[in-house]
Amino acid sequence: MGQPGFWDDQEKAQQTVSELKAATAVLKPLDELVKSADDLEVLVEMAAEDPTMVDELVRELDQAEKAIADVELKALLSGPHDANNAIVTIHARDGGTDANDWAEMLLRMYLNWAQARGYKTEILDRQDNDEAGINNASIAIRGPFAYGYLKGETGMHRLVRISPFNAEGKRQTSFAAVDVSPEINDTTEIEIRDEDVREDVFRASGAGGQHVNKTSSAIRLTHLPTGIVVQCQNERSQHKNRATAMKMLRARLARLEEEKREAEQAAKYHERPKVGFGAQIRNYFLHPDQRVKDARTGHLVGNFHAVLDGDIQGFLDAYLRWNLQHDGQSQAKSGSTS
Repeated sequence: MGQPGFWDDQEKAQQTVSELKAATAVLKPLDELVKSADDLEVLVEMAAEDPTMVDELVRELDQAEKAIADVELKALLSGPHDANNAIVTIHARDGGTDANDWAEMLLRMYLNWAQARGYKTEILDRQDNDEAGINNASIAIRGPFAYGYLKGETGMHRLVRISPFNAEGKRQTSFAAVDVSPEINDTTEIEIRDEDVREDVFRASGAGGQHVNKTSSAIRLTHLPTGIVVQCQNERSQHKNRATAMKMLRARLARLEEEKREAEQAAKYHERPKVGFGAQIRNYFLHPDQRVKDARTGHLVGNFHAVLDGDIQGFLDAYLRWNLQHDGQSQAKSGSTS
C-alpha cells in the first residue's frame, strides 16, 4: 500500500484495503490477547501479595474470556470466501402485500446490522411494490468477513403477525427469501462465457429521476446453463448497470460452486446439505407473542423489534457454532459407519 501509484487502480487498491481489514480483524484481537496474558500474570502476582487486587483480577479474567470466545468465533470463518464482502438479495414470496412489506423490513434489518458494525452498504437493485414494500432488492455489504457472517441467512424467513393491510385484523403469515453470495473480485476464477449469458435491456421503474425512467438503462442477465437471473437498474448509465449486474452474476455463480461443495460433503456423510435458498430457517412472531426463533440452531430472542432493528449478531454467531458442531457430528457418524 506504500508503493507509488498504489491508488492509480482504484478497484485493485480497494481489494487490497479489504484484505488488510480482514487480516487486521483477526490479528489485532490476537495481539491484544497476548498483551492481556502478560498483564494477567502481573495481576496474579500482585493479588497473591495484596488481596484487594483480587476483584480487579477477576474483572480482567472475565474480559479475557470474552475476548478468547470472540477470537474462537472468528476462527470458524474459514471458508474460501468468508473474508469477502457480501451481496444480499431479498425476494417477497407468499403473503401478498404483507410479504412485500416483510421483504422491506428484512432489507432494513440487514442495513441496520451493517451500519452498527461500521460496514459500508450499497443498494445494487431495488424494485418497489405498487402498494407497499418491495418486490425484491439486492444490496452489497462491505466489511471484514461480511459474507462469512451472513451466509447462514440464506433461506426462507417467515413472519406471523396481525396484518396491517387486512381490515378484519386477521393473522397473516408472510414469507421472504434471502440469498447471500460472496462479492468476487476479477482475480477470482469464475468462468462466464459470452454465449452463456442472455442480456435484456429494459426501462427502469421506480425512483431514480426522469432520465432513469425514460431510457432503457436497466439490465437483466440470464445465465443459460444455470438459469440464474440478475438485474440492475439503479444507475443512470446502462454501462454501469451492466457492470454491476455482471458482478452480481459472478457472486451468484461463486455461491453455486460453494453449494455444490456442501452438497458433495453432505452426500459423503449421507446427510442433506445445511443451507439452501428454499429452506425455512427462521420464524419471526408478532402474534400471539413476540419472539424470533431460528429453526436450525434453536437460538431464541424475545425482543422482536430489536432483531428487526438489526440486532441479529446472536443468530449469526449461533449459526457458526451450530455449523461447526454439525460438521463434527457428520464426520464422527461417517467414521463410525466406515
